[in-house]
Amino acid sequence: MKHTYIYWLAPAVLLTWASCGKPQKGGPAAMPPTPVYLAEAKTAEAVYYDKYQGLVVSVNTVELRSQVPGFVTGIFFKEGDVVQKGKVLYEIDKRKYQAAFDQAKANVLSAEANLVKAQKDIDRYNMLLKSDAIARQTVDQAQAAYETNKSQVAVAKAALESARTDLSYATITAPFTGRIGISQVRLGTQVVAGTTLMNTISAEHPIGVDVVINEQDINRFYGLQKSSTDSTFKLVLPDGSKYNKTGKVLAIDRGVSNQTGSIKVRIQFPNEDDVLKDGMSCVLQVLNNQSGERVQIPYKAVTEQMGEFFVFATRDTVVKDTAADKTVKDRRDTIAKQVKVKLGPRINSDVVVMDGIKQGDKVITDGFQRLRDGGRVTTGTAAPAGAAPKK
Repeated sequence: MKHTYIYWLAPAVLLTWASCGKPQKGGPAAMPPTPVYLAEAKTAEAVYYDKYQGLVVSVNTVELRSQVPGFVTGIFFKEGDVVQKGKVLYEIDKRKYQAAFDQAKANVLSAEANLVKAQKDIDRYNMLLKSDAIARQTVDQAQAAYETNKSQVAVAKAALESARTDLSYATITAPFTGRIGISQVRLGTQVVAGTTLMNTISAEHPIGVDVVINEQDINRFYGLQKSSTDSTFKLVLPDGSKYNKTGKVLAIDRGVSNQTGSIKVRIQFPNEDDVLKDGMSCVLQVLNNQSGERVQIPYKAVTEQMGEFFVFATRDTVVKDTAADKTVKDRRDTIAKQVKVKLGPRINSDVVVMDGIKQGDKVITDGFQRLRDGGRVTTGTAAPAGAAPKK
């Protein structure tokens, strides 16, 4: 029974295969054109910025440390306030420094008195020497004593100046006008000379923003250091708001890091209202030098393939069409061609095209999902703007 079924099934399979393999008369039917929506590439003003992560830094910051040891006996400021240059901030117990100063002053007076006595001795001995009433040796000894007392006066004055300096160090003043931080010491705290951090003061107007740029951008920033406009640098604050002051290049670091291939640039901004704080993070926007009249297309017309971007552009072609009566007529078809493009920044619902599309070209914004390169299309009106490119 099994063999009988096989004998009947085999001819049927062969017959079916033969009928499928035969070409139909007239050839395969042509694919109908795909309905799509078009938009025309236009040239418009494109102003856009390159973004760099920035850090707000004080242009001038100083750590306050005492240059003499002792106990803190006075604090004369309010933490977080702006203090003027020369304002007294701290006082170290100055009693021993005052005593050392008074002693040094007394030593100067004593040395000067001895010098006066030695001068008078020389004058007296010189008068006696003229009348040959004193030995020459006595005069020489008086001269030596005078020189010794003269040098002792100089030593005493130097000690006085040292004691005066130590006494002045016991009073710590603001080196410049700036904002002072929270005190690291309190009344009665013992400080070690040159070691104990007492406070930090920083100048906040003007203030700087540090960014790290790639070494390929060095020449660009050197050019911006020589000439820039009010719209060259803009700052975006951590809350997303824009800072209403413009900046300029203050300094470019001396060399490129051999590990990262980057270099630090400092942009200076005015800060009269104390909006920018030392250590704040922000985003620096730098005007791109390619801003200007640029070709733009709807962003929704772009597709992404393996990290590259493409659009479908249309062009009209004329083909020969043979009618049923064997007459040949010209037929005008619209063909979709896939074009690789180089994109610039987005501007609202459009995107700047740096290369691949020129003004006046028509690109497909909707319906290209069913298209193949070189396929026929039929056009419609433009569709609403879309979002991200299709992949």
